[in-house]
Amino acid sequence: MLFIDRVLEYLAMMSSWSYSRFNPRTVYFSMRGLRNEHLSCCVNTLLQTLSATWELSDLLDKWESSGVQADVPLQLKRVLSAMRGTVPHHAPHLAFLHSLDRNCIRLCVQHDADEVFLSILNLIQKQMDDRALALQIQNLYRISVEEHLQCLECNSDQTQTSFMLSLPLHLKDDHDSLESCMASFFEHQELGGRDCCYCNKCETKTPSKKGVKLLSLPRILRVNLKRFRNYAGTIRKLEGRVTFPETFDLSEVLKEAFSSDFTQNDCRYALYAVVVHSGYVMSGHYTAYVRLNQQWYYADDSCVNQVSWEEVKTSYGGRYRQTAYMLMYRRCSEAERPQQAEFSG
Repeated sequence: MLFIDRVLEYLAMMSSWSYSRFNPRTVYFSMRGLRNEHLSCCVNTLLQTLSATWELSDLLDKWESSGVQADVPLQLKRVLSAMRGTVPHHAPHLAFLHSLDRNCIRLCVQHDADEVFLSILNLIQKQMDDRALALQIQNLYRISVEEHLQCLECNSDQTQTSFMLSLPLHLKDDHDSLESCMASFFEHQELGGRDCCYCNKCETKTPSKKGVKLLSLPRILRVNLKRFRNYAGTIRKLEGRVTFPETFDLSEVLKEAFSSDFTQNDCRYALYAVVVHSGYVMSGHYTAYVRLNQQWYYADDSCVNQVSWEEVKTSYGGRYRQTAYMLMYRRCSEAERPQQAEFSG
């Protein structure tokens, strides 16, 4: 069986070689399904979102590996190229699954999509021999922030810069919206009691106020809706409804969240992928909604169907319904923004 998969992968690579030279922004192609191999629905779903991220494919296409340690990025480059091919059968991805397995993302184990996504990005950084290209890949998702910690006793302010590869947003139990979740993330928090922080000026732990400001936004804004919460040692899934827009302007949604050093002009984003989790914590299933060529598709392992924006909105969630877990937004110019009428279904 492994031999057959290798042969299919080789044929798909050959058939898509000239095809992959074209920019996926201008060449229209349909999504290809991915067979569920050894509980691979999580990785299958992430591959569908990565395949729709043409910026990543462009960077990987520029890279020619010169070493033997670039296991995961090399197999990722190959499988994304194969997924852009026109051969009608399922895209071969078994070699990529085995590369993850060799790097501790095991087959036959249920995984968390956010953790696997971050692991793939980290493995790219560690294993790619072209450091400049590896950094460009990370920068696709890099959110630079300025963290402030103000002592409430002496009013001194400590500031440091850091970065995130996603916005981790906490949810309410019942109903929420993406905009309100973002606003909550950037609200100032007062820390007291055992959460007091050390103040260099007071030379002791004091009550303080903590806040985060945006320094720069990435081309790809990845949002993680944190639906899994630890309650006294037991992990529970939050199934509350969370609405999210197809397009939005972050400068309007988060007017108070920008640092004075923020210099970007365009903060408009368009949704192009939704990672969906169905089921329970220990027995769930991942699928994805992906927008390609101005059309939404639903990918459930080997099955891919064309859908409407109205169907994408069913992933807002609610009890016993599929729930959006990860949202992928692309910063776009006016010309790149999706036309709402095309998604009305």
